[in-house]
Amino acid sequence: MSNMFVSNMSNVLRMTDELQSNAYPGRGLMLGCSEDGKKRVLVYFIMGRSENSRNRVFVETEDGIRTEAFDPSKCSDPSLIIYHPVRTVDGKTIVTNGDQTDTIRDYLVEGKSYIEALRTREFEPDAPNFTSRISGVMNEDGSYAISILKSFHSDPEACKRYFFEYDKPVKGRGHFIHTYMCDGDPLPFFRGEPKCVLVGNQPIEEYAESLWQSLNEQNKISLFVRYIDAATGETETVIKNKHVK
Repeated sequence: MSNMFVSNMSNVLRMTDELQSNAYPGRGLMLGCSEDGKKRVLVYFIMGRSENSRNRVFVETEDGIRTEAFDPSKCSDPSLIIYHPVRTVDGKTIVTNGDQTDTIRDYLVEGKSYIEALRTREFEPDAPNFTSRISGVMNEDGSYAISILKSFHSDPEACKRYFFEYDKPVKGRGHFIHTYMCDGDPLPFFRGEPKCVLVGNQPIEEYAESLWQSLNEQNKISLFVRYIDAATGETETVIKNKHVK
């Protein structure tokens, strides 16, 4: 039993370590449960290399957040950088790296599933990177789903869709996925299933700050962290932006 526990623990990572060891994971999301089981935990961050990509901030909205150009005069192409990363509907919280947030929301409102929604979407048309679309849905009971849509060997006409479902929150655990394995040209897309990471009981400000400090200083842009009280549904949110208006 002891050896089994050690083996299982060896597959659990620290999210701060993952961020500190990777200068450019791109955009990333994590869904999980606090160590005491009292909080649902959601994380989303964006990074950028180009001036257009770095010219962004997170702004809180009535049902989540949206990205916004920090300096509108420098926004050369809003098509893939301005969107709603987080939206809530019927007790579910949607987190994604693109406008598929709205696609998922619309399908859920119609009584359909997030899988049906994402089967209408594919990776981003930003050749030669063909950035993967990553999405997460947190349910009221703490169960959650994560998906990634990516190109098949950088073929602009071939999309691979992967869906991972976690039907029970596990105390102190979460799953982390990001768009790129690391920096590169073109950028190598994420491979494998979402990474299992530790989630503690830190106050939200402390947890958000630890993640923010772990992101590469040159490439980080914005960070969103939300705690949802498992008993009441009440939320706590922290947003950090490199550019402050």
